[in-house]
Amino acid sequence: MAMPILATKLFVPPLRAQAVRRPRLVQQLDEGLRSGRKLSLLSAPAGFGKTTLLSEWVEALAELRPSLRVAWLSLDTSDNDPVRFLGYLAAALRDPAADPDAAPLASAEAALTALINDLVRTEQQVVLVLDDVQTIESPAVRDAIAFLLDHLPPQLHLVIATRSDPPLPIARLRARGELTELRAADLRFTAEEAATFVTRVTGLSLSPDDVLTLEARTEGWVAGLQLAALSMRDSSDVPGFLTAFAGSHRFVIDYLVEEVLEATRPGVREFLLQTSVLDRLSGPLCDAVTGQAGSDRMLATLERENLFVVPLDDDREWFRYHHLFADVLRARLLAQDPKRVLDLNRLASEWYEQHGSAEDAVRYAFAASDFPLAARLIEATIPGIRKSRQDATLLTWLTQLPADVIGHRPVLGVFSAWASLVAGDIDAVETRLAAAERTLAATSASGQRAHESEPGEELQNLPVTIALYRAAVAQARGDLAGMRENAQRAMDAAAPDDHLGRGAAAGMLGLASWAMGDIEAGIEAFGASSASLRQAGNVTDAINIAMVLVDMLLPLGRLREAQSTCEAALAEAAASGSGAATADLHATLSEILLERNQIAEAKKHLAGGEQLGDGVFSHEHHYRQFVAQAKVAEAENHLDDAYDLLTQAEQHYRRGFFPEARPIGAMKARIRIVQARLPEALEWVNDQSLSPADELSYPSEFGHVTLARLLLAQFRADPTPDAGREASGLLARLREAAEAGGRRGSVIEILVLQALLLEAQGDTAAALDPLEQALVHAEPEGYVRVFVAEGQAVLRPLRAAAGAGIRPEYVRMLSQALRQTEGAETPSAPLSEALSERELHVLRLLSTEMTGPEIANELFVSLNTMRTHTKHIFQKLDVTSRPAAVRRAEALGLI
Repeated sequence: MAMPILATKLFVPPLRAQAVRRPRLVQQLDEGLRSGRKLSLLSAPAGFGKTTLLSEWVEALAELRPSLRVAWLSLDTSDNDPVRFLGYLAAALRDPAADPDAAPLASAEAALTALINDLVRTEQQVVLVLDDVQTIESPAVRDAIAFLLDHLPPQLHLVIATRSDPPLPIARLRARGELTELRAADLRFTAEEAATFVTRVTGLSLSPDDVLTLEARTEGWVAGLQLAALSMRDSSDVPGFLTAFAGSHRFVIDYLVEEVLEATRPGVREFLLQTSVLDRLSGPLCDAVTGQAGSDRMLATLERENLFVVPLDDDREWFRYHHLFADVLRARLLAQDPKRVLDLNRLASEWYEQHGSAEDAVRYAFAASDFPLAARLIEATIPGIRKSRQDATLLTWLTQLPADVIGHRPVLGVFSAWASLVAGDIDAVETRLAAAERTLAATSASGQRAHESEPGEELQNLPVTIALYRAAVAQARGDLAGMRENAQRAMDAAAPDDHLGRGAAAGMLGLASWAMGDIEAGIEAFGASSASLRQAGNVTDAINIAMVLVDMLLPLGRLREAQSTCEAALAEAAASGSGAATADLHATLSEILLERNQIAEAKKHLAGGEQLGDGVFSHEHHYRQFVAQAKVAEAENHLDDAYDLLTQAEQHYRRGFFPEARPIGAMKARIRIVQARLPEALEWVNDQSLSPADELSYPSEFGHVTLARLLLAQFRADPTPDAGREASGLLARLREAAEAGGRRGSVIEILVLQALLLEAQGDTAAALDPLEQALVHAEPEGYVRVFVAEGQAVLRPLRAAAGAGIRPEYVRMLSQALRQTEGAETPSAPLSEALSERELHVLRLLSTEMTGPEIANELFVSLNTMRTHTKHIFQKLDVTSRPAAVRRAEALGLI
C-alpha cells in the first residue's frame, strides 16, 4: 500500500509581488551550484527570509537554466517517521515527466539506494531543497540526510533551510570548499533593502533617518520589518511609531502583531485567531473550523493584504501562515480561551477524518486532548499504517494514549503489546494481551459489545494476532512447546482468505521447527509463509524470509543454496523497490562470502548494508550488521574490535523475533578462547550452566560446541588425559546429534575440532580421518574459513589430506588462504585523508574514559553531531570501533 503524498509539501512557494529582490544573495547561491559544491546551507532564526530567498533563486534558475529541475520538500514534525520522510523524499526527487501516474516510493521499501541509483542513471541536474529541517529530531531521519549528503551524485545539489545547524559535517564541507552558507548576518536587510520593502508594503517614502531607525530597531530582521510596515500603514506619526518599540525579536513581534491585529477588522481578527490552530489552510477546512462560510474569499484577502499568508499550491487552494505569525496568534488564542483551542482542534480533526486524511485527523485529535477520538482514529488507520510500514508513527501514537483509553479498545491493547515486544519488555506483553482478551471475553459472555473497538479486519483477526504474539513471548522465554502450540493456534484461527495471518502463523511454525532442530520442516514452513505473504501483497516481508532461510541453510551445510537464496532476494528487492530488506540481506550475504574467505567482497556488502541500514530502522538490522562486522574483524585478526562489535550487537538483540541459534555470549567466548583468555570464556560457560554431560539439543548446540572449543584450549594449555577424554566425549556426542539432525554445516565444524584435538594429542595420522571427512563435506560447498580460522594447528593434517582422496588444488587453496590469514595483521598504513582539527579533538576525547554523551557535552554539540564526527574519524582511520580507532591513532602518533 503506497503512502499517500500531500502535494502541498512538494510545492515551491511562489515569490511575492512585493518581495525585495536580493541579487547579491542569489548570486552566492548560484555560484555554489555552478562550482559543484555539495551543499547550500541557509541557517538563521525564523523570519529572516530563507524561504523567500530560495523562491527567488528557483525563479531565476527557471529562466537561466530551464533544463535544471528543482525538487522541493517542506518538512514538518510528522516527517520524523523515517518511512514517511523517505516516501516524501522519493516523491520529491522522482521526475514527474517520467511517469506522472507513478505511485510514490513508500516507507523503508523505497530505501535511499533506489533514489541514489535513479539519480546516477539520469543526466539531468537536480537541486533538492529541504525546507524547515529544524523540525527533524529523529536520529534515523538525520542519518538518512547525512547519508544522502555523503553519497551525493554529481548531478544533485542539496539545499537545506533551517533555524539551527543540522548535525552534518559542516566544518569538513567548509574546509573542502564544498559548502555555500548564508546565515542571519547575510540575510539581514540592508538599509536600502529595508526602505524598498517598506515603501512597497506601505506606499510611504521614509526619510533617511526613519530608514536607519527602522533598520536599527529590527536589525534587518525581515519578519520585524514586515510587521512594522503593516503597523505603519495607518500611523500618522511614523517617527514616533518607529521609536516606540525596541528590544529582542520576541518583544518586537509580540508588540507588532498586537498592532497588526488591532488594526484589522474584527471579523478578520477573529478568523486569524480561530484558524491559527491549523498548519495548512483551505477554504473548506477554515469554514469547518470557524463555522462560517466564505473562507476562500477571506484567504484571498489576507494574501492580497500581505498578512503573512503563504500559498502552498499554484491554484491558491492551500495556504499557511508565516510560522512566527502563527505562533503568536496561537499564544494569544490560548491565553484568551484554552478550551476554545481544544474545540477548534477537534473540529479540524473531524474535517480531516471526513476527507480521508487519517494521519492529520489523529494529529488534531491529540492536539484537542480528545484521546477517545484519537484512539478511534488510530484503530481505523492500523491496516494502512502497517501495510505502508510506518511503524514509528504507530508506536509514537500508542505511547501518547492513556492506559484507560487503550483498555477500552482490545485492538489497541494488542498492538500496545506489540510495542512492548519491540521494546524488549517481554513481561509487559502477556499482561497487555491478557487484558485485551478479558475485554473480548466479557463481550462474548454478555452478548453485548463491552468494548469500543470497531468491527473490521483487525478486530476479526485479533485471536490470530494474540496467538502470534504469545508464540513470540514463548520463544523469547525458551518455551518451544508453547511457541509451537500458540503458532498452531494462530494458524487454526486464521480464515482461509486471511493470507497475512496465515503467512505469519506459518512463519512462526517455521521458527518453532527451526528452534526445535527440525530445520527441514522449518524451511518448508517458511516456503508456505512466503507464498501467503505474497498473496497478501506483503512483498517486502516475503523477501525478508530469505534471511531466515539462510540462517537455517547454514547449519545444514548448504552454503551454495544459501548464497543463491540471498542473491535472488537482493535482486528481487532491487527490482521491486523493497529497500527495507536490502540492508539485512547485505549483512547476511557478507557472512556467506566470509565463509568462502572472500573478505574484500564481504566488506563491500557490509558497507552497502551499513549505508542503507538506517532506512530500515530496526533493532534486527543493527544486530545483524554488528555481528557481520564482528565476523569480518575476527577474520582479519582484529579480535578486540570483533569483541567490541559483538557487545554492540548484544545491545540491539530483541528476544521473541528469531531463535537465538548463535548466542552473542557464545560468540564472545569464542573470541576469548582464541585470545587464550580462558577464564573469561569459562565465566560465560558457567553462567549458562553448560557441562560436557548435558543432554544435547539443537538450541544448545552452538553453546556446547563453544564449550568443546574451551575444553580443547584447556587441554592444549594443560594436556591431562581427563581433559582430553572430556573434550573427545563431548565432540563425539555433538557429532552424532548433528549427523542425526542432518546439520552438515555443524558436522564440518565438529569434525575439524575432532581433528584438532587428535593433533593436539600428538596423533596426526588419526587426525586425518575426521579432517578428511570434513573436507569431503566442505569441498562441494566451497567452505574455507572453517578450516583456516583454526590457524597453523590444522596445517599439517591439511597437507596430509592432499594425498587422501581430496582434490590437491582444494587443499592448496586452503593452505594459501591459511598463510594469508596468518599475515592479516599488518602495520598501520598512512591515512588516505587527514583528520581535521575538530576530528583530532574528538579523537583525543575518544581515547579517554568519557562516554558519548559526556563527549558531546564537552564539545557543546548534540549527541548526533558527535556521532557524525566519530563516523568520519572511523572512515579515515579505516576502523570500525572506538578501541580500534584509539589503537590506530596511537600507532600513527596522532594521540
